[in-house]
Order: sequence, then C-alpha cells, then structure tokens
Amino acid sequence: MKNITRRGALALGAGAAAMLAGCGGKFMTYDGPAVTRVIIHKSGRQMYLLNGQTALKACPVQLGFTAHGPKRFEGDGRTPEGRYFIDRRNPNSAFYLSIGIDYPNAFDRAYAESLGKRPGGDIFIHGWGEKKRGSRDWTAGCVAVTNKEMRHVYAMVRNGTPVDIYA
Repeated sequence: MKNITRRGALALGAGAAAMLAGCGGKFMTYDGPAVTRVIIHKSGRQMYLLNGQTALKACPVQLGFTAHGPKRFEGDGRTPEGRYFIDRRNPNSAFYLSIGIDYPNAFDRAYAESLGKRPGGDIFIHGWGEKKRGSRDWTAGCVAVTNKEMRHVYAMVRNGTPVDIYA
C-alpha cells in the first residue's frame, strides 16, 4: 500500500470538495438583474423571464393536457390565460421545484360559478419531477420545464412577479 502524505491527503480532500461542489444541488443562487415579468406563449410553447423589455432567459414549456383555450374549471386540463402573480414556492414539490401562480382570480372564479363549476387551483410553474417526459403536453394545467431549467427559474423569479399567459 502506498503511503499518503499530508500534502497528498489535502489534495485529495480539495479535489473531492471541488467535485461535490460541481455536482450541484437542487438550489442555485442568482445575482443578476431582477426578473420583472414572466411571459408564457402557449401556442409557441415558450416562456420568457424578462427584466423590463430584455429577455434574461427563454425556455420551452409543456402545458395542460388540453392546452387549447383558457382554463375555465377544475379538471379541464387547460393552462390559464391572463395576468397572474407568483404567490408561493414549493422546494419539496413532487415535480422537483415549483413556484405558484395565483390562479384563480376573481374573473376565473365568477366564470366557473356561472357554469356551476369550481375554477380549480394549484397552478404552478414546475419541473418534470422524476419521470422522463416527451414533447407532449401532460400537466393538469400547470406550466412544466425540465428540472435543469426549473433550477434557474426557481432562483431567478421572486414572489410577486407578474406572469402573463397568452394563447
């Protein structure tokens, strides 16, 4: 067995620490310009994180399993359309990480009531979770991005940020 010198042990320890740091965790820090608005274009399956008029990040999205049209009631499989705000965060999401959208608003509730239905809720921007996902829409009405993208979104977007979702 080869003897390990103190210098060699320190080098091994430093290398292991660097390797672990490179593995990264679930959370990352962000110290760039503030995200002042999130825009989601359902038809283009694209989300943009903006600072003013400057796009800081763009990423493809997957939507509710019945993506065409605005969310109207619980269980319709649609992603809402309109202006909402980020109102909560879930670091322990079943879908990796998630940030909540304050759906339903007063209009959504009134519309669903006029149909004799419930508007639903728990709409999030979230990761894919543990399963591999294809290119098809699959959520119950949420906006999904890869786990890697969600790490960035979770770090960059703060509670209170407006979210505009367009058809």
